[in-house]
Amino acid sequence: MSKKDKNKDLEEPQVEDTATATAEAEDQKDERSAEEQLQDQLAAEKDKFMRLFAEFENYKKRTNKERIELFKTASEGVMVSMLPVLDDFERALMHIEEDKEAEELRKGVLLIYNKLLTTLEQKGLSKIEVNKGDTFNADDHEAVTQIPAPSEDLKGKIIDVVERGYKLGDKVIRFPKVVIGQS
Repeated sequence: MSKKDKNKDLEEPQVEDTATATAEAEDQKDERSAEEQLQDQLAAEKDKFMRLFAEFENYKKRTNKERIELFKTASEGVMVSMLPVLDDFERALMHIEEDKEAEELRKGVLLIYNKLLTTLEQKGLSKIEVNKGDTFNADDHEAVTQIPAPSEDLKGKIIDVVERGYKLGDKVIRFPKVVIGQS
């Protein structure tokens, strides 16, 4: 063998050793990167899970709130249809009070009116208190008409209440109808 052939044989094993070491280093990098990739995937899946869990919790809270609100106002249709009956009772009581001969009739009508009103109040109905002389607010009252104010201090204020307003829980189901003094 010549010197060149001997040198070649000596160089080739070194190249193979270097290639093997590089391959082993790449395998370790692949293993690390695979581990890192799995950790990244795990973190992404955890994030997706947490977001989905939070979204579900918000959904449960929202549906519970809607259900409670529905139970509170489920009888709204019945209450609205009963309001004209209450109005008729109030008108009847005002006219019966003028007639002194119908005292027994007034007592009977008053008894039925109070019983009906008490039952509706137990179900969540409440009157909206409006008095003559209160300041008119378009958000809280419904103006039926305007008339010239009888005095300066009643301009822009409520002169008469035509129809009472009612609330069911916190929701206004009928605004009070009022007459206001013209400025």
